Amino acid sequence: MKAIIIGAGIGGMCTAIALKRCGIKTEVFEAVKEIKPVGAAISIWPNGVKCLNYLGMKEPLRALGGQMRSMAYCDFQSGSVLTQFSLQPLVNEAGEYPYPVARAELQAMLLDGYGRADVQFGKRVASVEQDAHGVTAYFTDGSEARGDLLIACDGTHSAIRPYVLGEKVERRYAGYVNWNGLVTIDETIAPASQWTTFVGEGKRVSLMPVAGKRFYFFFDVPLPPGLAEDRTTLRADLQRYFSGWAAPVQKLIEQIDPETTNRIEIHDIEPFAQLVKGRVALLGDAAHSTTPDIGQGGCAAMEDAVVLAHALQTNSLGIEDALLRYQHKRAERVKDLVLKARKRCDVTHGKEMAVTRQWYQELSSETGERIIHGMLDTIQGGPLA
Repeated sequence: MKAIIIGAGIGGMCTAIALKRCGIKTEVFEAVKEIKPVGAAISIWPNGVKCLNYLGMKEPLRALGGQMRSMAYCDFQSGSVLTQFSLQPLVNEAGEYPYPVARAELQAMLLDGYGRADVQFGKRVASVEQDAHGVTAYFTDGSEARGDLLIACDGTHSAIRPYVLGEKVERRYAGYVNWNGLVTIDETIAPASQWTTFVGEGKRVSLMPVAGKRFYFFFDVPLPPGLAEDRTTLRADLQRYFSGWAAPVQKLIEQIDPETTNRIEIHDIEPFAQLVKGRVALLGDAAHSTTPDIGQGGCAAMEDAVVLAHALQTNSLGIEDALLRYQHKRAERVKDLVLKARKRCDVTHGKEMAVTRQWYQELSSETGERIIHGMLDTIQGGPLA
């Protein structure tokens, strides 16, 4: 059996490694000549960590992951702690630690784990065709590839998704802009082993530790799309949006490097149930594009890869049957993740400010149990719980 994998991002590489471990021949094609990950870092929660463990990445991941042992929310003006609690109960229940990881380093780990030289870059898909015996991918450079099945891991702007669904689906603007990057850890801004978030005005500023004594930071601001903002105005934009916020936030804005800070308008896609058409399957952001508000976008792609490999390895009624079983196991799960993230997004970013203010008030009496329970409800829905 030979699988063609379109896309060498997190989903594509996890899929390639998973299928390779099952003895399935793989060919990976990536549209760009050099992958530059979108976003500075990613939080990998225990469901994603277990998938990477399954793929043989246990030790490499730990070398890249930040030591995130506690969590805190702070008031946006005073900087005072609203709630602070250990994440150890989550670890004990889930059976793994969460690991924030720099995206570029995670991407390199996966490419090296599969074999970087075996990935064909600069191969953009123009179209796909399938028949009773296999699938052919046609690339814009005039070349083509043939396999028994094709897995589309080509991201939120997937070129193959319209083929699977029979229609083009539009992305939905989630209502806010995210700035993110990496800075050296400074404990006058936040503790080195804590996920710290400042909240107020429907905005947030968050810091997570990653390896190399760095913080992954992100700023969220509800804004209309399409504003004329770029790196040249970045620091001034953040100073304006976070005027009056606590001293640690101001210090963080001073320390960031505009040249390495990303500005992203956040979107998702309305969940859809069809992930498969014959011998072609969607995976990762191509199948379920979500906002980052519950930190499950990358984790969901890792889960997809494990479930897909398991379906192909353990079922013998044919490729199309196995892919339908993959769809059956994943469609409701990923719909749940997209909608949970959307709900969390709306509360965090002040879609209804009365609801958001109530959340701020609740944080001051939060012991951590309710937040950890909500995280576990998401984490334990994965295939390796």
